[in-house]
Amino acid sequence: MNVTTSTLSLTVTDVDASRDFLCTYLGYQVAMAADGFASLTRGDAAADVVLLRRGMETLPPEQRDRLATGLIFALTVTGIETEERRLREAGAPITMPLREEPWGEKLFQLTDPNGIVFQLVEWATPETENAA
Repeated sequence: MNVTTSTLSLTVTDVDASRDFLCTYLGYQVAMAADGFASLTRGDAAADVVLLRRGMETLPPEQRDRLATGLIFALTVTGIETEERRLREAGAPITMPLREEPWGEKLFQLTDPNGIVFQLVEWATPETENAA
């Protein structure tokens, strides 16, 4: 198998709200869109995102009424303090403030209007640990 890209498909109530959130705060761009559907991408290694409106008949019947819940979409970044400050100043809904875990992970979370949690993470490198 040769994987050429990764895509996360999320079923939400309000496609436009999640689309606007991802484009405004996390740098995604609309690749394709139609009623009840949006395909989003970035120019880097982040997973693409497909948003589908709940109840769409194109979904198999057993999936139509499910919503994306209990999910944390984590993006590993560099310069996490700068990103947290940029997002806070932009008015992004930061629902878990920046913190550092004992094992060296720095992270914070945002939650979009459909309740999807996005977590930005930066891992400490050995050079960072030795400098502290």
